Amino acid sequence: MLRRKARAFLALAALSTALAVPVVAARAEGLAVIDLQGAVMQTEDGIRAQATLKKLFDTKQKTLDGRQTEMVKAREEIQRQAAILSREALQRRIAAWQNEMIELQQTFVKFEQEMQKKQAELQNPIIQKMVTMIGRVASQSSFDVVIDKQAAPYARSDLDITDRVIQMYNSGGDTGAMTDPPKPAP
Repeated sequence: MLRRKARAFLALAALSTALAVPVVAARAEGLAVIDLQGAVMQTEDGIRAQATLKKLFDTKQKTLDGRQTEMVKAREEIQRQAAILSREALQRRIAAWQNEMIELQQTFVKFEQEMQKKQAELQNPIIQKMVTMIGRVASQSSFDVVIDKQAAPYARSDLDITDRVIQMYNSGGDTGAMTDPPKPAP
């Protein structure tokens, strides 16, 4: 009796799986994916934003590197003078060095926060415009849902609209130059 129920359950599970596959395939026609972060970085505005961020990063990084080099030299100097300084003088120098190191670390954290803020400031307008372009492509191609590639462990390459959205973005939203890729065969 138990074996019959188990076989009936397995048969029912197999039937429901077989019936679900066409439904999933049919729904894939209304689905698209986009590499949003990659698309943002490939637009002309995104490339300019990256260049701005790099210039800012390089300038600040050079300053931080200089201070870090000074701190290494100061530590080496303390180590060299450890034998000739009094215990109190050595402790004062070590404490001063530690305070400067803490300050340098705080400066580094502040720098990281400034960079993240600047990146968001530069990328948010691009993302907003990108979302508009995604909506246009989805509307033109009758996509019901567009999801970020990062949220999908797998997606067929014919569902990827990243290049089309980048092309539309860089052309200023002009849809005349856009071509619809062929729909996948059912």
